[in-house]
Amino acid sequence: MNILIVDDHPFIIQAYKNALDKYSQQGYEFVITRANNCKSGYESITESKTPFDVAFFDISMPEYAEKGIYSGEDLAMLMKTEMPRCKIILLTMHTELLKINNIIKTINPSGLVIKNDLTFDELIFAFDKIMNNENYYSQTVIKLVSQAQYNNIELDAFDKQILFYLSKGVKTKDLPLYIPLSFSAIEKRKLNIGELLEVKEGNDIDLINEAKTKGVI
Repeated sequence: MNILIVDDHPFIIQAYKNALDKYSQQGYEFVITRANNCKSGYESITESKTPFDVAFFDISMPEYAEKGIYSGEDLAMLMKTEMPRCKIILLTMHTELLKINNIIKTINPSGLVIKNDLTFDELIFAFDKIMNNENYYSQTVIKLVSQAQYNNIELDAFDKQILFYLSKGVKTKDLPLYIPLSFSAIEKRKLNIGELLEVKEGNDIDLINEAKTKGVI
């Protein structure tokens, strides 16, 4: 099996390898490719001559803005396009319901694990289920998705880009230079984002702070 691991924490990569070693003892053979940021992850996906069977992505990693890759989520979406049969496992520190729901709705990963839930046994159990073509969500994810507070909130890729560039200090009038939308379209989206995040009034800072609180950026 061809495995991709993209994570900027060496101890997490080692945990994955330890889990895979257990399966190697049962007769499985793995070819592992490792990357530690969005750039090397992007290159691993786009330059691989052999499709990956399973890919592990950390959500938060150093970005690759030149290719529009800002997180493990973006790499997962790229993987779904390039290698749709690859089983995707995402690891995150985020425990905000909106963030988790967006990940599930937009990526629908085979596995989603909150880092605080991660133990060696948990990783083995997750990988075992995924190897048997079942999905695996860690306990915190299961608790979060059982809640309904933000179940109907969805932000698309353009919405997320708007929030991202605003968080980097880009002015709204300059957003068309970074995002392929007109100024009026961006303004309408900002209003919609404000309603979804329950920011009825306020400036860009208020919008960004609420987006961070709810795990959107």
